[in-house]
Amino acid sequence: MIPTLGLYFFRRYAVTTIWFLIGIFALVFIIDFSETSNRMGGLPKYTVASGLVMTALRIPMILMQTIPFVALFAGMAALISLNRRYELVVTRAAGVSVWQFLRPFAIGAFLFGILAVSVLNPIAAWGTRQAQVLEAEWGSSRKSSGSGIPWIRQRYGDDDAIIGAKAVEGNGTRLLNVSIIHFDKDGRISFRQDADSAILQDGYWLLNNVLETRNGELPKRSPTAQLRTNLRQEFVQESLEKPESISFFSLPRKIEAAKSFGFATDPLETQFHSMLSLPLLLVAMTLIAASVSLKFSRFNQSRAVILGGILSGFMLYVVTVLVKAFGSSGIVPPFVAAWLPVVVAMSLGATILLHQEDG
Repeated sequence: MIPTLGLYFFRRYAVTTIWFLIGIFALVFIIDFSETSNRMGGLPKYTVASGLVMTALRIPMILMQTIPFVALFAGMAALISLNRRYELVVTRAAGVSVWQFLRPFAIGAFLFGILAVSVLNPIAAWGTRQAQVLEAEWGSSRKSSGSGIPWIRQRYGDDDAIIGAKAVEGNGTRLLNVSIIHFDKDGRISFRQDADSAILQDGYWLLNNVLETRNGELPKRSPTAQLRTNLRQEFVQESLEKPESISFFSLPRKIEAAKSFGFATDPLETQFHSMLSLPLLLVAMTLIAASVSLKFSRFNQSRAVILGGILSGFMLYVVTVLVKAFGSSGIVPPFVAAWLPVVVAMSLGATILLHQEDG
């Protein structure tokens, strides 16, 4: 294919993708800011400016979830636009096959995936951690309900306790909005401690602004308290961090650290392979977009064909998320969970195009 024509198609795809990203960014920003204001507007430390900052920090992670759909819709919009202007008709008449003029779109989707993994993902991971810290600080005056909190268990002497925190700072040395539940020798709950923060010192946790609750007694509040521990900083960090909040470039090191502590690495490995396979997943989305867009204008097919493409892309995304959950839980090997939907989708898209174009 003529290089100028390929560059023209690539530029059309890139511009369409950018416009879709801008539109989704604006829409998600408005929705997330409204949701954040409704959910946290009553907190003492909340302001409109801090709400805008919180939304800005959360937006990259939300955009990461929409990347496959952006690739699908951008591919469909660009191809439909070229078809309606008869540019693809002229391209075909010049002897350029579908595989040749789809190459710039596939390359654009692949590069889009690489940028998402190498640039957007680290920003999203950092923003998610900072948003969690802000949320924990805003809610520090509230008693933690424990919902959605990751927990770790520690045993030190006769004390058996589980520790939960809404945010982790200082590479695992500082926890925010901490809840600690203590058990007796018979495994029954003996008392509970809620603290604004817990700082890991040499052999103990330093708890700040502690509310201690025991059965049959009134809650007691104290400015500080100590909880003996043999936990290490790296152990706490690996226990409380979620795979989605870890940058792609940090995942290999996190996987090795988790293995050294005896943790199950399936969630981390699944996230790592999902990021590796994302560029090819976007190429598969582009093939699906092409399978329902190339003949739309020329044969005056109904809008149901375009709807079918959207549903196909949505089903691929759902299957990808579902299989990823299987991989994170250890039911399916992480490598298979991340790559199998991509390979199947690319094969299916290529097969449909072969049937449509080459009979």
